[in-house]
Amino acid sequence: MPSTGRRRSPWERTLLLGGVGLFLLAGCATPPPNQPPPAAKPPSLFVLLPDPKGTVGQITITNQSGTEVLSQSRQASTVAGTAAAPGTPFVLDDAQVQKTFGPTLNALPLEPVRFTLYFKGDSDDLTQESLAQLPQFFQTVRERSPAQISIVGHTDTLGERDYNYQLGLRRANKVADLLSARGVDRNALDIDSHGKDDLLVQTRDQVQEPRNRRVEIIVR
Repeated sequence: MPSTGRRRSPWERTLLLGGVGLFLLAGCATPPPNQPPPAAKPPSLFVLLPDPKGTVGQITITNQSGTEVLSQSRQASTVAGTAAAPGTPFVLDDAQVQKTFGPTLNALPLEPVRFTLYFKGDSDDLTQESLAQLPQFFQTVRERSPAQISIVGHTDTLGERDYNYQLGLRRANKVADLLSARGVDRNALDIDSHGKDDLLVQTRDQVQEPRNRRVEIIVR
């Protein structure tokens, strides 16, 4: 059996397309006469693809006969088994990648998209800067539809814990109302509040900090 190994960085996406073999165990029975020999197992193909942000990592392909390192986008190598070293790396063009891996790539889930919207002090009114973000936010939700959306409200440390929990919830519901008004099913929304217990910027208690007055949104 072929024995290959590899190491990969956390920033890569690597697709491995191996050959598929069907093994028939005949025991001690005599094979039928004039039966053609079994087809040779196709070599395994390793391809290094960038992650959704365009970052390219590195993989090392090793067996008992040799080692090859892939470190460029769309670089590939084949491995035919332990009797031969991994093949010299080559680069696939985009058309070849789509032809070979298109169905697999299309089936992969999209990476979550994160948004942070900020609010005025002691209020569920969005800041002007966050209002300007809304068109991009709504467009992302439309493109992901139907999407699962997590909405979590936060506050700064000014005020009591229970009050801030409710304020964070009001802020989260304000975003949910904006989405619902644009036809998003409210059942697809996971709404929560952390109040002042999950600060973006660590402060003492009873401190105003605009960056903590926020709603964090994850669109999947």
